[in-house]
Amino acid sequence: MQLDEFDIRLLEALQEDNQLSASELADQTRLSPGSCLRRIKRMREEGVIAKDVSILNPEAVGRKLTMVVLVSLERERVDLIEDFKKSMLKTAEVMQCYYVTGDADFVLVVTAVDMSDYEEFTKRFFFENTNVRKFTTLVVMNRVKFGTAIPITM
Repeated sequence: MQLDEFDIRLLEALQEDNQLSASELADQTRLSPGSCLRRIKRMREEGVIAKDVSILNPEAVGRKLTMVVLVSLERERVDLIEDFKKSMLKTAEVMQCYYVTGDADFVLVVTAVDMSDYEEFTKRFFFENTNVRKFTTLVVMNRVKFGTAIPITM
């Protein structure tokens, strides 16, 4: 889909606050409210806007720990990789899962209530999985920057 300058302005505004009203969006983009809504609808249908969500403060909902976990598999057969992907997709504690190149096969962002909770997670998904060769856990001490906005250029 080809994005014009108005689409980009809308996307930038929505990435900052997707609860803006049509008239607030119109003020920011210099379009009519109706035009803003039509463009947004089109971008949702075309898949440019993938999802509208509320981002929660993890500590406010009792998820005090965040870990970045590097996972290396024993065997890299397609079926085993797909099995691991499927298990991560079904797991609420896994906030993000990336299949990567390099020393690890997967990079996960995992949330936990406490270390006991994370230990249970590791037992279920790493120690009990015979195809996980090793995993390395990096415990987040301070979330210096967290963002979901994607820079948009023309």
